[in-house]
Amino acid sequence: MNTGLLSENIRLAFSSLRSQPLRAVLTLLIIAFGITALVGILTATSAIESTITGQFSQLGATTYSIQNYSSEVRIGRGGRRLTTYPQITYDQGVRFKEQYAHPDVTVSLSFQASSTAEVGFRNRKTNPNTSVMAIDEDYLFSNGYELVEGRNITETERKRGSAVCIIGSDVAEKLFPDGNALGNYVVLRQKTFQVIGVLESRGSSFGFSGDRSLMIPLRAGPVVFPKQTARTHAINVRAATPEAMELSVMEATGVMRAVRKLRPSEDNNFSVTRSDNLSTSLIEQLSYVSIAATGIGLITLLGAAVALMNIMLVSVTERTREIGTRKALGASPFVIRMQFLTEAIVLGLTGGIIGVILGIGIGNIVSFQIGNAFIMPWAWVLLGLSLCFITALISGYYPAARASKLDPVEALRYE
Repeated sequence: MNTGLLSENIRLAFSSLRSQPLRAVLTLLIIAFGITALVGILTATSAIESTITGQFSQLGATTYSIQNYSSEVRIGRGGRRLTTYPQITYDQGVRFKEQYAHPDVTVSLSFQASSTAEVGFRNRKTNPNTSVMAIDEDYLFSNGYELVEGRNITETERKRGSAVCIIGSDVAEKLFPDGNALGNYVVLRQKTFQVIGVLESRGSSFGFSGDRSLMIPLRAGPVVFPKQTARTHAINVRAATPEAMELSVMEATGVMRAVRKLRPSEDNNFSVTRSDNLSTSLIEQLSYVSIAATGIGLITLLGAAVALMNIMLVSVTERTREIGTRKALGASPFVIRMQFLTEAIVLGLTGGIIGVILGIGIGNIVSFQIGNAFIMPWAWVLLGLSLCFITALISGYYPAARASKLDPVEALRYE
């Protein structure tokens, strides 16, 4: 088909759509909704994957944790149940640090004292959702935190349980809007702590925000929260290089088994979780969301295909005399077929473009909400438009073929 004929068919297609605006708009909306769901969900999923990758890359590919529960990630009710093991006590954590003293690794010990604390300074208070972490002097480095001002907790302060603390950026902004946090005293559960450091902001990660936290020396945790019974410690290990990661995990597992006094025949009663494995697991789980989004889009496009075929059949019936006239003037069946097929494709792609624009907008709203940049999902855009083209081609072929086979004499007689 030459360029002139194609442009003429496109012009006739838009002219036909303008003549039946209600039917055209309804069909466009059906197609657009399907593509919006497809592109929107897949764009949001891409944004979430990018965020997960970025958050775990802050820890690097050399960090892993030893905990008393398995870190399987489940979405919905699928997957296996989480397994909980005996608590990792303070003494066990200290023995692990002493026995796994290695120049190429950094080992930290910590536990979450509270996730619903309220911190005050004079007449100002944080919301009761501040996380209190009891940490040692190696916690900040092994977990990828940076101080924007102040200093870290020392070994002496950790052993003595000194009344000092490091606060997250959100806590600092709430309590010290003038930026004079260092040296001041905050109140936590009727106990005062001197602020010695402020963390650099890095956002939230899976429900925990370092920006909305207060960190105190490890031995101060039991003093502030004496009634906390489920006090299990987490051990974080940061290897020097990615190449040393595998050997470090094996050595740490052996040391932890010795600390827990496990016999060779006994299974590990602790879990070793690598940050990159956890991010990979989360991204794999998100693939189910992508599959669901594709299914929703395909089901909606199936409805759009039926609607598109219906509007094209009605169009052929209403324009029977026009088809007869064009055939009487010399138009071949191929030209007639291509005219109606082009009309169907124009209708499908127009709806697809509207859906793509809406989908990108909705997906990027999610991206901005989780602190990510603008995402242009070219792969999903091409997928959406390709599906629209295929849907229009399939739905429009039968009406176009029917129009091309009309007898010109009978068509001219049609009332």
